[in-house]
Amino acid sequence: MDEFSDPDLAALGEESKSENGENAPVYCICRKPDINCFMIGCDRCNEWFHGHCINITEKMAKAIREWYCMQCRERDPSLEIRYRHKKSKEKDRDGERERSEKDELRAKAQELAMEQSRSSKQQIKRSARMCGECEACRRTEDCGQCDFCRDMKKFGGPNKIRQKCRLRQCQVRARESYKYFPASPWLSDTDDAPFLDPVLRKRAVKVKHVKRREKKSEKKKEEKYKRHKQKQKHRDRSKHAERVDAKDPSSLHQCLGPGCIQAARANSKYCSDECGMKLAANRIYEILPQRIQQWQQSPCVAEEHGKKLLERIRREQQQARCKLQEMERKFHELEAIIVRAKQQAIKEDEETSEGDSDDTDLQIFCVSCGHPINPKVALRHMERCYAKYESQTSFGSMYPTRIEGATRLFCDVYNPQSKTYCKRLQVLCPEHSRDPKVSADEVCGCPLVKDVFELTGEFCRVPKRKCNRHYCWEKLRRAEVDLERVRVWYKLDELFEQERNVRMAMTNRAGLLALMLHQTIQHDPLTTDLRTSTDR
Repeated sequence: MDEFSDPDLAALGEESKSENGENAPVYCICRKPDINCFMIGCDRCNEWFHGHCINITEKMAKAIREWYCMQCRERDPSLEIRYRHKKSKEKDRDGERERSEKDELRAKAQELAMEQSRSSKQQIKRSARMCGECEACRRTEDCGQCDFCRDMKKFGGPNKIRQKCRLRQCQVRARESYKYFPASPWLSDTDDAPFLDPVLRKRAVKVKHVKRREKKSEKKKEEKYKRHKQKQKHRDRSKHAERVDAKDPSSLHQCLGPGCIQAARANSKYCSDECGMKLAANRIYEILPQRIQQWQQSPCVAEEHGKKLLERIRREQQQARCKLQEMERKFHELEAIIVRAKQQAIKEDEETSEGDSDDTDLQIFCVSCGHPINPKVALRHMERCYAKYESQTSFGSMYPTRIEGATRLFCDVYNPQSKTYCKRLQVLCPEHSRDPKVSADEVCGCPLVKDVFELTGEFCRVPKRKCNRHYCWEKLRRAEVDLERVRVWYKLDELFEQERNVRMAMTNRAGLLALMLHQTIQHDPLTTDLRTSTDR
């Protein structure tokens, strides 16, 4: 190796700078900025050197553990170049050789297995096929008389044996039971005797499907072997973990149970379930009294909100009850008005004036059936059409209505076929209630109003059969009152459900689980600083 003095190195460095014209970093004893080749660094001064300048190749550098440059070795004679042990190299080489040999053996084994499988397949196919030389192999037509031909579909058979004609069975490779013999029983005159022979049929079916069964059995064996391997690996891991735990007692944790000094179970904090239950009971006895005392002393915001909500729900319930009483009063007032209206006398002049005012030329169409009708009888026709189509449907529930104090609300007629109770309004149910027959001397009796809502105290005195303006007014007024009562009952039921939910939430809030999991902390704003250390 060539050695250069310091002035020579400086001169070389200046020359390289002047040649490049840039202040690029220079390396090695040649003092050149070239870094596109193999370089080795000094472990003392951290200076980099080109391999071709100091006569060290990349292969030689792999055997060096510590390398020092010539200047560092001159300054400190104790520094020496250290090389790696040859044993490690030999081990690496041996490992590489073994791996390569194993790979070669595996590849050869795979090739042999593939060749064996191909040869076996070829042998199977060759044994299953015909030889191609005998007279039976050269035959192209079926005889149509043997038991195998009778089994074919083209000869009207069930196609269960699935074998070719006996005259076409190879005399060299076919089974002895399939070959053609002149004195065989299948050529006798008795019909269907050999064809229905169960022994021959069973043999044929077994031989036909023997290959498929062998393939299925091989697949099943492979799957069982894979499952067995997975289970064996899992068992080995668990055994290995148990052995490690048994060998290393320091890795076992002590049971956290009160007064217990035994080791905890694997993947657990306790040696048994009893220790865990004892620790939980002790914690409850220790923490629960303090939490109960704290709950009684400190006000709960959620509890106050619940009380306010309960008061509001009770007020709404009281309003709904008052509304129900008002609707009951209206119900009785309506019944009294209907009774008074029926006592009125008929006036003929009102009937004639009403008939003259109607326009007979105008026609409208029914919304249910679509037929053109006279406006004079439009209400009557539409009501009957609606009742007709509505009675064909059912609207029911499995439970009857049970409302205390409610009179004439739902129909509640039981249907034994569908096992349901009718849930229409009793007044409007066209399926189970029909309008009573109107007599000739019965008056209409509808209360007359002015300005739409203001009652005049007078009643319509036209005969009920001829009054088309107030058709079924009693039914409609009763349905209006009953529908409003149903809405109030639904509102009251909803309020009862809200009250039950609020009460349940209030009772659960002071339960054992809630007291153990939650805690109320009262912070004094003058003495307690809730800010974090970063915010301060």
